[in-house]
Amino acid sequence: MRSTMRTIRPTWLLAVAISAAVIGWVVTELTSRASLALPVLPLSSLVTMGLIAVVCLILGLKVRRWRDGNRDRVLDPLLAARTLVLAQACAYAGAMLFGWHAGILLDQLPTIALRADLGVIWQIVALLSGGVVMVAVGIAVERFCKLPPEDSEPTPKPRPKRESHGEEEFA
Repeated sequence: MRSTMRTIRPTWLLAVAISAAVIGWVVTELTSRASLALPVLPLSSLVTMGLIAVVCLILGLKVRRWRDGNRDRVLDPLLAARTLVLAQACAYAGAMLFGWHAGILLDQLPTIALRADLGVIWQIVALLSGGVVMVAVGIAVERFCKLPPEDSEPTPKPRPKRESHGEEEFA
């Protein structure tokens, strides 16, 4: 039995982003009413997001090089599988971070004109961009890990239909 992993579905990424946006908006409303600070990640989290994306991309390029024929070294199948899982996790985490900060930004849009300091708005925009980069890297690396169909495998021939002569066939 051969098991295959499912590819990232854009509709699921969109669902994650929308769900996170709704939750981020609700949490921002609640924290604003309680006179608490906005629930925005610090800018230093961009470093972590960037490191995850870079590691994912480096591992993905290694798999892609092997897939494209540069096979001077043996590729560990476990490394390839882990790279695929990392790519998918990167994409979903990016969608979550994007959605969360999009919800916060949507809550803050009516108050932008009242703000003297727009630093937190630019911080939110930077984190939105980081989420988009993570999604893009995750999708790209997942595609790097996809193997092309083998030409050596024979294509299955369709089975000829049996003609029935008024008799019913039971399996």
